[in-house]
Amino acid sequence: MSTPLVALTDIKKKFGAVTALRGVTVDVMPGETFALLGDNAAGKSTLMKVLTGVHQPDHGTIEWEGEKVTFPTPAISRTRGIEMIYQDFALADNLDVRTNVFLGREPKKNLLGIPGLRIVDTKHMERETRRVLDSLDIEINPRLKVRRLSGGQRQSVAIGRALAFDAKLIIMDEPTASLSVAKVDKLIEVTQRLKELGIAVIIITHRLDEAFAVADRLAVMRQGEVVGRFEVNEVSEHQVANLISHGTMGDAVLGHHPGERRSIGSTLSADQPGSPQKPMGANEE
Repeated sequence: MSTPLVALTDIKKKFGAVTALRGVTVDVMPGETFALLGDNAAGKSTLMKVLTGVHQPDHGTIEWEGEKVTFPTPAISRTRGIEMIYQDFALADNLDVRTNVFLGREPKKNLLGIPGLRIVDTKHMERETRRVLDSLDIEINPRLKVRRLSGGQRQSVAIGRALAFDAKLIIMDEPTASLSVAKVDKLIEVTQRLKELGIAVIIITHRLDEAFAVADRLAVMRQGEVVGRFEVNEVSEHQVANLISHGTMGDAVLGHHPGERRSIGSTLSADQPGSPQKPMGANEE
């Protein structure tokens, strides 16, 4: 088997008397779409904040491309190609798209060839912004103010910002939370495009339809532990739902069958025994 892009092994994390992670082990392969599932306080976001350097683990190891690493700050994890896209996308509404893509990392050039007199290179920013958006097959004017964009367009800008700096792994926190139903299909297209570009994606979610629509593999977390790791064609949605709520799969096999994909937002028949009536959980931490 090829070397995982990232492997977290026996990660533990406490906040005072609260144990958030109880020895979590997961890995993600290059170019893979990986879903991290779980209900409130399962530890999903905490685990990803450990990976991105927001939190330091109390125990365990992180390997990046086969090399043991530490990420003392998010800036260090970004230098390795790890980008996290939060639910609010962390965009500045009053700035244009190209400025948001390069915010905090603006390229500069000498003014009139005078050494030491440097200005922001807006032409380079616009070219690169068009390049990364074109690579995702997204049409957005780089000069538009972000406040004029829809939720789906904002997400595309956030993904484009990650690609502009050669991301190898993009982490999306509840990626459909701010999207209309009409924009969800575009997210699936963009996720597939990232796979074609060889970029791995981790989706943090509590929604089964989302995970089964886009992921290659998934891990289920409950109360700070991983209670199951599967390829999506090895398990049914009902089994995963049981893992999330009870920590065991039991005999839940109804509804969606292993290997069967369905669209985000679609529902199982309400007259099927055991069919979920609504998405579980809410935004974590």
